[in-house]
Amino acid sequence: MSLHIKRAYELPAKSDGLRILVDRVWPRGLSKKKLKLYRWEKELAPSTALRKWFAHDPAKWAGFKRRYSTELKRSKSLIAQLRDLARSRTVTLVYGAKDEKHNQAAALKEFLRR
Repeated sequence: MSLHIKRAYELPAKSDGLRILVDRVWPRGLSKKKLKLYRWEKELAPSTALRKWFAHDPAKWAGFKRRYSTELKRSKSLIAQLRDLARSRTVTLVYGAKDEKHNQAAALKEFLRR
């Protein structure tokens, strides 16, 4: 499975393959043209309540991953589609958070690899 994560504010590259935004909120100050997305999967982003609870606090990371995993299990068809894409093509999960280790794209990548 060829699956990567990349911050939305980094320049897109051909090696990114299919770029999929996994944020519920559009990254501030970026245009669709600049992001060069394959698609935007808002439904795979953490719920607003979970996002606000987590607030990118590394101390809450383990709890965030557990809760987010529970939310992702409700999106079986989207998860299956994403896994299928990543098996046949390079897929880059794009996110807007500043923290490169504690964000939904990192948690989603881990979930998809299980």
